[in-house]
Amino acid sequence: MKITYTNPVYSHYMADPFVLRHGGYYYAYGTAPTPIGERWFPILQSADLVNWTPRGGALIPVPGADEFWAPEVVYHDGIFYMYYSAHGINGGNHRLRVATSTDPLGPFEDTGGVLTPDDPFTIDAHPFCDKDGQWYLFYARDFLTADNGYRIGTGIVVDRLVDMITLAGQPRIVVRPHADWQLFQAQRSIYDGVYDWYTVEGPAVRLHKSRYYCFYSGGGWEQDNYGVAYVVAEHPLGPYIQPNHVSGPLLRSVPGRVIGPGHNSFVVSPDGSQEYVVYHGWDSAKTARYMRIDRLMWDGDRPIIEGPTWTPQSFVLDAAREE
Repeated sequence: MKITYTNPVYSHYMADPFVLRHGGYYYAYGTAPTPIGERWFPILQSADLVNWTPRGGALIPVPGADEFWAPEVVYHDGIFYMYYSAHGINGGNHRLRVATSTDPLGPFEDTGGVLTPDDPFTIDAHPFCDKDGQWYLFYARDFLTADNGYRIGTGIVVDRLVDMITLAGQPRIVVRPHADWQLFQAQRSIYDGVYDWYTVEGPAVRLHKSRYYCFYSGGGWEQDNYGVAYVVAEHPLGPYIQPNHVSGPLLRSVPGRVIGPGHNSFVVSPDGSQEYVVYHGWDSAKTARYMRIDRLMWDGDRPIIEGPTWTPQSFVLDAAREE
């Protein structure tokens, strides 16, 4: 059976969308500006990747926090782990934390610690399990030096997870801002200084033909320069390189249609035959960041994202769901 969809696939605010496939269903978790009842992070559920049902909020908030960003959920040994950032605890900025649940619908309860206590600002945690079973955490942090061709601003690092709630404490650089299109804000006042601030964030890793592709979003999340690009490595810890043929974002704004597409995750279609990029994008009036999906294709070692789209798209839906 063929199923047709038109982006956005959900008509309410759903930024930084992460989709988990588990037990025959898809679960989407995202950033929203307000809580859902007494919990943060909206949860959506779908059997077909297209028709989504709201299922309440995910996270029991940590006392003292006033903002929550970018949840990602993985399943390991009977437990669902949610990686996210919280702002405002003891007056601090965003820091990475972990919450757990025995149900993908929550509630998720915080485990009580900060993953990156030595960093004043960390966001966009992306847990990745390698083919040997080792877990890694990719995340974004700030850099105040301009060296080796890098720009001052937010970049992405990776560290090994000793267990699901503990990092090894040996982060390695994955990608730092290095191009004009990644400008977040000129003359930004931050860290007691003023900088032309560049940003790459929102890591999402895809293993393809034994190579590790770290997709990332760059630029200003509220601006039309925001888009998705990637770097490649032979090991999750790197070193990562930018392919010579990549000179800008693969997924970029389409004026009058979709503004600032980015912060993606990956998921396969119900029959397993097609891979999709799940991402957010502003509407042309910039009223909200909506969840969208488009196909990921490969031309040899080059990924191709067939989007952003705003017209009807389709794929084959297998009636047999994963159990």
